[in-house]
Amino acid sequence: MNHILKTIYTLLLALMPLVVLAQIDGDFVKPRSGKFLLQNATVVTITKGTLTNTSVLVENGKITQVGANLSAGDAEVIDCTGMFVYPGMIDSGTRLGMVEVSSVPETVDYAEIGNVTPNMQALTTINPNAEAIGVTRVSGVTTVLAVPTGGLFPGTAALINLNGYTPDQMYGGFKAVVMNFPSSGRRGRFDRRSDEDIKKEAEKSMKEADEIWNNAKNYLELKNSGATLHYYPEMEHLSKVLAKELPLLVQVNAASDIQNAIQWVKDKDIRVIFSGVAEGWRVAEDLAKSGIPVITGPVQDLPTRQSDRYDAAYANAGKMAKAGVKVALRTDEEENVRNLPFHAAFAAAYGLGKEEAWKAVTINPAEIMGIADHYGSVEVGKRANLIVATGDPFETRTQIMHVFIDGYRIPLSNRHIRLYQEFLERSPGLKAN
Repeated sequence: MNHILKTIYTLLLALMPLVVLAQIDGDFVKPRSGKFLLQNATVVTITKGTLTNTSVLVENGKITQVGANLSAGDAEVIDCTGMFVYPGMIDSGTRLGMVEVSSVPETVDYAEIGNVTPNMQALTTINPNAEAIGVTRVSGVTTVLAVPTGGLFPGTAALINLNGYTPDQMYGGFKAVVMNFPSSGRRGRFDRRSDEDIKKEAEKSMKEADEIWNNAKNYLELKNSGATLHYYPEMEHLSKVLAKELPLLVQVNAASDIQNAIQWVKDKDIRVIFSGVAEGWRVAEDLAKSGIPVITGPVQDLPTRQSDRYDAAYANAGKMAKAGVKVALRTDEEENVRNLPFHAAFAAAYGLGKEEAWKAVTINPAEIMGIADHYGSVEVGKRANLIVATGDPFETRTQIMHVFIDGYRIPLSNRHIRLYQEFLERSPGLKAN
């Protein structure tokens, strides 16, 4: 881990001029909590239809009332006439906050050294001051799943809300141990391995996965028997999957690998989520029969095979959903998570439909992660993760007017906006003598 270097980097940022703070028209603004009444909006609840001329009351970080003619009381009234209220969008697979500049290794903290590091916590690597967080949330994405990458068991993913001073403050209540399922195919068009070498390597990786799993199983049995165990953090953490304390997030893409993964987890009596699933459309019926929920994406991607149609990735989510698979979407990004609405828009246009596409970035991921009591829709009692927009955020012309995360009103500013404001009406500058 590069914790020390990251800490130094964060301190340096803190010492930079105040211009790096959120700034709107010369005033320094930061997220603030309070009691807010979003008045006279069209509320897209996701789970209970679309409500016209409706208000939403936010208090103590939660949605406390949804209805017409709500009393403002001492609430700050925000007139939303002609605008739309949606639940904040959830990106179910990113590296947001785990990297600042991809080309600077000291700021990259999403991969640990080693092949088996399930105890590596993505949450501890989150930089709350990452510039991309501010860029992301003003686009309507309020919550993301931060996923480590690397070896066979690269670490534990964590859900975060995009507001807070520390990772613990940002934690969204869901974690999952990540497994990169052994691939039986080529890594890309530049993979020059022979078919025999690919087969041998895949068999070796599966054998290793089985051995690791059996070790975790034995560890849990010994632990439950009261035996004295040596410090073994990898098995301690992996055993939590077998004990159903944490789900297993299986990253798998090729059709044959998806089928192998279905068989591998079939008799393990664990909670499983598949992620990636780029060729899910090829085996959609098998996925539906398995009952395993899927996080798929990026939607705006190239086909996995040269013989596929140009829109194979665009249509993937829709084909799986029509087969009966519960689908959520991810960007698999670190800097452009802000484009989640447009990934969803492509999926909607290529078979998923607008209603299901909205579910795929709101209530579906919440249900898949087991946090639907708190996230994913505009309902009384849920966390006040809300966006107010001039139209459908899936459309590029739509403007996000207000963002709330855990009831905090988020300033609509970031580095991009500040640069835009700076150069929109610039003075000529100094003239040469």
